[in-house]
Amino acid sequence: MALAEPRLAIATPRPREGLAEVIARQGTGFWIAAALLLVMPLIASPFWLVQILAYAMILGMIALSLMFLAGYGGIVSLIQMTVAAFAAYLVAIFGESAITQISLKWPWWTAVPVAILLATLFGTLGGALSVRTEGIYTIMITLAIGSAFYYLTLQNYTIFNGFSGFNGVMPPVFLGIDWGSTVPFYYLTLGCAALAYGVVVYVSRAPFGLALQGTRDNPRRMAALGFDVVAHRIAAYAFAAVIAAFAGVLLVWYQRQVSPGTGGVGPVVDMLIIAVVGGLSRPIGPFIGALVYVLLRTFALDLLDWVGLEGKRYQLLIGFGFLIIVLFSPDGLIGIWQRLRERYRKSREAQDAQMRTGGGAP
Repeated sequence: MALAEPRLAIATPRPREGLAEVIARQGTGFWIAAALLLVMPLIASPFWLVQILAYAMILGMIALSLMFLAGYGGIVSLIQMTVAAFAAYLVAIFGESAITQISLKWPWWTAVPVAILLATLFGTLGGALSVRTEGIYTIMITLAIGSAFYYLTLQNYTIFNGFSGFNGVMPPVFLGIDWGSTVPFYYLTLGCAALAYGVVVYVSRAPFGLALQGTRDNPRRMAALGFDVVAHRIAAYAFAAVIAAFAGVLLVWYQRQVSPGTGGVGPVVDMLIIAVVGGLSRPIGPFIGALVYVLLRTFALDLLDWVGLEGKRYQLLIGFGFLIIVLFSPDGLIGIWQRLRERYRKSREAQDAQMRTGGGAP
């Protein structure tokens, strides 16, 4: 009887919420931001739509897959950018590119699903190799897989075209719409990012997500209750790999090319920085971190030149900002926002209590 209560407490999903409850729970700020993103093509330039917002949403999707593993599963995986790069390579290999001697020229509606499927399988196998480890060992194994993939693409010319990679990988024309043009690509990226966010929120509240959080908090108790901890973690890798693979397809369409540097050690670590800066506690955090990262990467050069420093040191500015955020808020920018909101709420409650006390005085 003592074990029955933990089983119910962990495995029983929360009551289903209606649409009105879901909308109210997101908060006013969330829906204002969503409405602003929908009308952004009316007020923003093509540079901001694609180079800033669309790129941030693509990186945010990759970081979201890492956040799902780390935040809900307690698994810090550095393989997510590698999965995205693998999907990007497969789109170029199976589809069309300027490297006609390698690309197979499949139609996009065949190349893209196959690329996502194989990239998901790659991420799942990588997770199966590292799932029995924890902490620093998981980071080392996933980083080793990413490094091995980087050197494989760098040195292999028969399949991956070596250092040059693939260029001329264009988004498709479908339903009479060129999805590579500014506004359609922005809305395509926005739709995929919103879908990924919604699915992660839903899965985190589903029985699988609750069980995964149980394996994060107390894997021994979950195993004693009959849950297969290893299987849940491998399934989490598979789910995260799907999100990263979709982001990899968007990434190669955004850049119009893919090379070994796409999945290099630098971008792999950048995904961890984005996820941590945004916050690992909520799915919106990776998108906030990605937007901050893209803004710093885009404008840090000009900022450093403006203050008289060498523009090539923009990575130093990014790292300095990362250290400040981590030192003052282990939960990232989301944690800072939550603390400020809580402080404001307590201040308002204190003011209201003081007014009530003063109003009741003779």
